[in-house]
Amino acid sequence: MPSDLATAALDGKPAERIVARALLVGDRIDAAGLERDDMIATAPLALRLGPAKFVALYRFGVAVFIGLTPVEEENFLEQIAGRIAGKRDRKNDETAVLEILPGYEDRVPPGGPIQMPDLSAARFLVVADVLAKTVSLARDEGALSGVFDVIEPFAGELARTGRAPWNRRKMLRLIGQALLAQHRISGRVAVEEKPDVLWDHPNLERLYARLEDEYELRERARALTQKLGVIVETGQTLTDILDVDRSTRLEAMIVILILAEILITLTQIFQAHH
Repeated sequence: MPSDLATAALDGKPAERIVARALLVGDRIDAAGLERDDMIATAPLALRLGPAKFVALYRFGVAVFIGLTPVEEENFLEQIAGRIAGKRDRKNDETAVLEILPGYEDRVPPGGPIQMPDLSAARFLVVADVLAKTVSLARDEGALSGVFDVIEPFAGELARTGRAPWNRRKMLRLIGQALLAQHRISGRVAVEEKPDVLWDHPNLERLYARLEDEYELRERARALTQKLGVIVETGQTLTDILDVDRSTRLEAMIVILILAEILITLTQIFQAHH
């Protein structure tokens, strides 16, 4: 169940536990025109569906739910199915447990529930931002791993033989993989940018910082940037190799044509004297 009573208590009063879940539902979500009376934010589009039920839709393809049952989540996603581009099978998801009790401070114990005094709209937006980013990072980490799996055999052959494998189609495919990864990942999710809600609620800066550390957002973003840099450099290197190969072939053809012309001229001279 997405909501129950925890056995832990403060001053003998039980804390309420609510499940938050982020789902990768597609490549993009078009939320334009979904504004309504229960909206609590526009970027991302966030709605209050009940006293302790929220949903936020991120344009990079992630939906975050708090307090909804799996059936309610599916029903909501069916309602916006036409707005989801590049639908996914939702292998990427992130779940967190919120423990709510008046008197709690905003705390994020390692591996434990996220503690907070209440589930306000502002706190929901902070938690949703972090969960959406971690799911998107997992998607991009998987995409880069796939590109590295393609690059590794090429690099291995280059290391063994000292020469690039002269399979033009294979090299062009690898360049395409590198460019596609760069296009999909560069600037898609501004992981190191703080959510807009912190401008109006600076008291939640500490909660955001603790969640950011718990999910290692900055470290994972830096690692992705470094891997993406390697992929881009690999694509540039392959392009240079193709250019050099093309230039070498053109030079060889020019030399052959010159030699052929010389041979023809000599043949003509020889025939003229006989």
